[in-house]
Amino acid sequence: MTDPAFLPETVHATCVVVQGTGVLLYGRSGSGKSDLALRLIDRGAGLVSDDYTTLRRRDRTLTATCPPEISGKMEVRGIGIIECETVEQIPISLCVVLDEPVERMPPERFGLRRFSGIDVPAIALHALEASAPIKVELAAGAIRQGAQREQP
Repeated sequence: MTDPAFLPETVHATCVVVQGTGVLLYGRSGSGKSDLALRLIDRGAGLVSDDYTTLRRRDRTLTATCPPEISGKMEVRGIGIIECETVEQIPISLCVVLDEPVERMPPERFGLRRFSGIDVPAIALHALEASAPIKVELAAGAIRQGAQREQP
């Protein structure tokens, strides 16, 4: 029998691929998920899903996909729903939390968010700051460098 904690779950999050790293932009409606994703896409990121993301645990990896009913679509506030190329799925390596206080100098570079029994490195950002896309790219780069050091 499958542990219910590890069944697929759909979360209120936008998912992008930043320089090969799966990033979950996690926050309530109006927190800036789609706006930040749009700016990251303009900088070369790829869209997996906008506003809602389905997460699945596969062994010790958390994988993100787009719910079929919104696949290939993105909401651009003030314009409406647009068609957008998407990436089918990506392992999640970083969670960017958009609706929590942002510490100026956090005691740890990354906190943790748990999805389906898997801890994902997490940071808190204000999505609408001009520097937010650069901060996401820096955090994704740090995650990649850490993963490279862990390789045998």
